[in-house]
Amino acid sequence: MLKKENKKILFLQAFPLQGCGSGIYTRELATEINKEKNMKVAVVCPEIRENVSNLKIYPLESPFHVSFTSHPDWPVSHLYKNLSSKEIIDVYKSFLTGTVKAVEDFQPDLIHVQHVSLLLWVANVIKSIYGINFIVTTHGTGIVTAKEQKMYIPLSQDALSRARKIIAVSKDNKQRLVDTFGPDFIKKISVMPSGINIEKLTANSPIKIINKKYGLNGQKVVLFAGKLTNIKGTEYLVQAAKDIKGDIYVIGDGPEKKNLEDLARKLGATNIKFLGYMGDESRKELLEFYYRADVFVAPSVSEEALGLVILEAMACSTPIVATKRGGIPSLVKDGVNGFLIKSKNSKQLAEACNKILENDSLAQKMKENARKIVEEKFSWQRVAQRYKRIYQQSFTNPKNGNESVKPKPHSSPINKIESQKI
Repeated sequence: MLKKENKKILFLQAFPLQGCGSGIYTRELATEINKEKNMKVAVVCPEIRENVSNLKIYPLESPFHVSFTSHPDWPVSHLYKNLSSKEIIDVYKSFLTGTVKAVEDFQPDLIHVQHVSLLLWVANVIKSIYGINFIVTTHGTGIVTAKEQKMYIPLSQDALSRARKIIAVSKDNKQRLVDTFGPDFIKKISVMPSGINIEKLTANSPIKIINKKYGLNGQKVVLFAGKLTNIKGTEYLVQAAKDIKGDIYVIGDGPEKKNLEDLARKLGATNIKFLGYMGDESRKELLEFYYRADVFVAPSVSEEALGLVILEAMACSTPIVATKRGGIPSLVKDGVNGFLIKSKNSKQLAEACNKILENDSLAQKMKENARKIVEEKFSWQRVAQRYKRIYQQSFTNPKNGNESVKPKPHSSPINKIESQKI
């Protein structure tokens, strides 16, 4: 009996496989899919700081670092929304060159793109020249950038029309995709949330490092972890700090770090401490904070696609206080595993935290529910199985190699840009 040939999937990711939600998403999904029989995975991405087990990595070069908001591995980074036409072309050419090298060597049967951005355009060209189908997962920030800088929309619309499948990580993410790029692709869109590695995150874990290192002597702990940018809303946590009945630890770095520290000093919020970015070398400390925290706060003021840090905190049995923005309500059920609050509302934030900090029985119920929700809905094993079915329906063959859906004129003001060209 002949051995069935492996199907090859090439992931395209514009960011390192650590330090940001979509990078970690790519790493975990690719690793999980690579375990499947008859499937082999490779990833095109920028530099990585760790060994990704059993994954073939192809380097993605760029004339300069560029991100949607910021990236902890890139202290100096351009923003996609601020790039000039020439800079967009230069980045695109680098991405195309790196991807073509990977395609020639790996010979994939399918391409899986992360984000609606330049790599999606690259996948569209690869399909035209090589006849290789592609799917795309939308993570949110690419959509936000297209709203802010409309020159990204026409080429993304064309690529979306030729994608075999479009994955939105939440219902809100799907709606924003349609609002921005038009409704013509709606039948291709499936909603599939992110996953979490349940095996690496148990319901409980001993605290061996941080109690002694940070002097945590039995006091209540409130935790924030993430990029320190305006859209994360961390300033509202700082404003609420003096009213929160516990010690607050902020883990992360970004352009707003100094402003937040200055605000805390101005307000006399002595119970809030900024610990900086904890990368892979500090992963144990970060996990211990997830376990040790009595509340995890996600005060986002933007339309978060989903929120990987929220999932990680939930997997560690930590109650959540978060804003009703984007895909967050698909993770946090008000009164079940935490509380949902209005964005930019420091008073509600403090009140919600204190309800949990002052009620041990409520906190225990929310801890149990947080872990249970992750186990039932958000394991990478479950997500990978859903992706596997999508891949099997999308592999390139003579019947489906070059189909296209021609976009119709879209009535939304944001898409009335036919005359704009790069």
